[in-house]
Amino acid sequence: MTAKQPAPTVLTGRHVRLEPLRADHAPDLFAAAGGDEEVWRWLTHPVPRTGEAMAAIVDSVLTEAAAGASVPFAVVTPGTGRAVGVTCYLDLDAAHERVEIGGTWYARAVWRTAVNTEAKLLLLTHAFDDLGMGRVSWKTDHLNERSQNAIRRLGALYEGTLRRHRRRPDGTWRDTVYFSMLHDEWPAARARLTERLAAGR
Repeated sequence: MTAKQPAPTVLTGRHVRLEPLRADHAPDLFAAAGGDEEVWRWLTHPVPRTGEAMAAIVDSVLTEAAAGASVPFAVVTPGTGRAVGVTCYLDLDAAHERVEIGGTWYARAVWRTAVNTEAKLLLLTHAFDDLGMGRVSWKTDHLNERSQNAIRRLGALYEGTLRRHRRRPDGTWRDTVYFSMLHDEWPAARARLTERLAAGR
C-alpha cells in the first residue's frame, strides 16, 4: 500500500506545537534568531539581520511549499504561542515511501531542551505511523558536528557523504552528510526518544 503524501497539518505535543508555516510567523522568528550568526552558520540562507530579511526567507520557503517541494512547519512553544524555529518535510515521495526532515533551525534559547526532541518525535510519528513512510532521511553540512550528533541521537544511521554537493552562502563548497531511519528501526528509536522526552532532554 502506497504511503500518503505529506500535507500541511498541526502536530501537537507538550513542549511544542508544529503548525503550517505562515508569513505572519516572520516577526516571531526574527525576534527568536534574527542576526544570530551561530544559528545560521550552516544553513542555506544568509543571516537575516532585519525583519524584512527574515520575511524574505519565510517567503522563499513558502514559495517552495506552494510548488510542492516541501511542507514547512513553524515550531511554536505552547506556553508563549510564539514561533521559535522552523522545520520541514522535504523530498516528498509517497510512491517510494520516503521523506526527508530538514530545513530545521531553532532559536539558541531552546537548544539542548526538549523542543528538538519532541519536534522530531512528532515528525517521525506522523511520517511512519500516519503517512506510512518506509524511510526518513536527514542531510547536513559535513562541518556541522552539532547537527550530525543531534541526528545520531535520534537513532538515525550514517549512510555516506556526497562530496562538493552544495555551495554555501559564502561561496565555499560543502560536502553533505546523509543519515536515514527505516520503518523497522522506528520502534526502538521511538522508545529512546520518548524516554529522553520524559527526562526533559
